Amino acid sequence: MKAYVLINVQAGKVRQVLGKLRKIAGVREAHCCWGRPDIFAFVEVPNEIALTETVLAKIQTIGGIESTDTHIVIG
Repeated sequence: MKAYVLINVQAGKVRQVLGKLRKIAGVREAHCCWGRPDIFAFVEVPNEIALTETVLAKIQTIGGIESTDTHIVIG
């Protein structure tokens, strides 16, 4: 299962969050950009349960993250 996770981060925390994101299993790419969202992450995991665990228990618990918006790839 593949998904794009769009991440909004507190001011001054982008580099810190980006470093932690890139260490999470299943996060294939993570890039910061100007504007909103602050970070685009591409996640690839075996199934929906793994995606839920990755986003809710690993990504959203990183300090400095304000919000996430997950878009599942359907094609």
